[in-house]
Amino acid sequence: MSDEVLMNVTPRETRVAIVENGLLQEVHIERAKKRGLVGNIYKGRVSRVLPGMQAAFVDVGLERTAFLHAADILVQQEAGELDAERRTEPAIAGLLRDGQEILVQVIKDPLGSKGARLTTHVTIPSRYLVLMPGVSNIGVSQKIGDEAERERLRSIIKAAQGEDDVTAGFIIRTAAEGVAEEDILEDMRFLCKLWASIQQRVESQAPGTLVYAALPLAMRILRDLPGTGIDKVRIDSRETYQAVRSFVQKFIPELVPRIEHYPGERPIFDLYSVEDEIQKALERKVQLKSGGHLYIDQTEAMTTIDVNTGAFVGHRNLEETIFKTNLEAAQAIARQLRLRNLGGIIIIDFIDMTDEDHKYQVLRALEKSLEADRARHYICDVSPLGLVEMTRERTRESLEHVLCEPCPTCEGRGSVKTRETTCYEIFREILREARQFDAQQFLVLASQEVVDMLLDEESTSVAELEEFIGKPVKLQVESLYTQEQFDVVMM
Repeated sequence: MSDEVLMNVTPRETRVAIVENGLLQEVHIERAKKRGLVGNIYKGRVSRVLPGMQAAFVDVGLERTAFLHAADILVQQEAGELDAERRTEPAIAGLLRDGQEILVQVIKDPLGSKGARLTTHVTIPSRYLVLMPGVSNIGVSQKIGDEAERERLRSIIKAAQGEDDVTAGFIIRTAAEGVAEEDILEDMRFLCKLWASIQQRVESQAPGTLVYAALPLAMRILRDLPGTGIDKVRIDSRETYQAVRSFVQKFIPELVPRIEHYPGERPIFDLYSVEDEIQKALERKVQLKSGGHLYIDQTEAMTTIDVNTGAFVGHRNLEETIFKTNLEAAQAIARQLRLRNLGGIIIIDFIDMTDEDHKYQVLRALEKSLEADRARHYICDVSPLGLVEMTRERTRESLEHVLCEPCPTCEGRGSVKTRETTCYEIFREILREARQFDAQQFLVLASQEVVDMLLDEESTSVAELEEFIGKPVKLQVESLYTQEQFDVVMM
C-alpha cells in the first residue's frame, strides 16, 4: 500500500489528508478557534454530582461543563483488581462530591449540544508507549501477534519499573514491535519526566486550568499512523515543516527522509483532487462507478445509508446485478465512513438479496474494507429486515459538522414548506383574524415566491377570500423572508 500524507497549513487552520493508492481516505481539520480537546488534561472542579445517572458535571474552564461517568473514574487499588473494580462501578456519590478538585482528561470532544466527555484514567501517549499514572499494569497492543515479542517488550518495561521505582503503568504500542530496548527506555524516561512536570503544574494552578495540551494535529497524525505505511509527507508551510521535522527526528527518526516541504504554486490539496473529494464528501448522494449510488443521511441518533442500483442494469440477471452493486457499495461505504468520519450507530440498507451466500460475501467485503480503519467498529449480521447494523467509534465531529452548519431556512430538516402550503396558511390566518378583530383591511408580508403565487395561481382564491370577509387584502414582498415566513397585519 502506498500512503501519502498532505498537510495544508494556514495561520488559522491545519488540514491533513491521508491518501492511499492515489485515493483520499481521511481528512483531519483543526482550527485555531476550535482546536480538538481529546488528550488535554485539566485541573477541574466538580460542579454537580448526579447519583441517578452515576455521573458528574465538571467545570474545566470550557464553554460547557464536561461530563464524567462513574465508569471513567480511576479508583486507587491493586493492579490485579483494576478490571474487577471497573465492572462493579462504585456509586458516584461515594467517589465525588460537589466542589471537589479533580484531575481529568478529555476522551471525547464536545459534540453538538453535549459537553466534552472526561475520564480520570489519565493516559499520555508517546511514540512507543502510553503512560498510565495511578496503576502499575503493563499492557501490550493486540496487533503485536508474536508471543515472544510481546513477552520481550513486557519484560523491558517490568525491569525498568523495578530499577527506577516507577509507579505508573504502561501500554506498549504497535510501533514498539522490533524496536531496540534503549529506544523504548528513552521513551519511558521522557514520559515519566513529562508526568512529573504535569504534577507540578497541578499543584500550582487553580481549578479550570489546562495543565497539559495534546500535540498539534500535524504531529499527532504522524505519531499515531504506522510509520512503515507512510511513503511521503508533504507540508506546504516551511514553519510547520521545520517543527514537524524536529519532532520526527526526536520521536520517529525513520520518517525523516520522507518529510518534504512542498513549495509548489499549485495548492497542495489540488494534488489527487483532494479539494474535489472533500466537496463530494459533503453531498448526500455518492455515485458508484457501476452507475449505482448511495444516499447518506446523518441525524442526531444515527446515520443511515441507502444503496440503489440507479443506472446499473447488469448483463446477466437481476440477482447478479444486485449482488455486484452491493459489493461495490460495501467498499464505497467503508471509504465514506472514514472520509466523512461518521460514528455512532450506522444502519446500511443494502439492496435486498435472496441468496444467502451473496449476503455473506457482501458482509465479508464490508468487514475486509474496514480493516484499514483505525476507529473501532462492530458489525452485526444482516437483520430480518435486510439491514446491516454497525457501530463506529466517535471521538471527534464528523466532516459535515466541522465544515457546515444547519440551513437557516429549513433549520436542518432538509426540506421547506411549499409555496402552496404557505399560501393556505395565510388564508387561514386571515380568516382567524377577521373573525376576532374588526379590521379595515389586511396586509400580507411574504417572500417573493409566495406573493407571486398569490397574484398568479391563487389570485382567484384571494378574490374569493376578500369577498367572503368583506375586506380587501393587500400583498407586499419582504425580500428577507424565507418561503415559510409570513405576517398578516391588520390596518
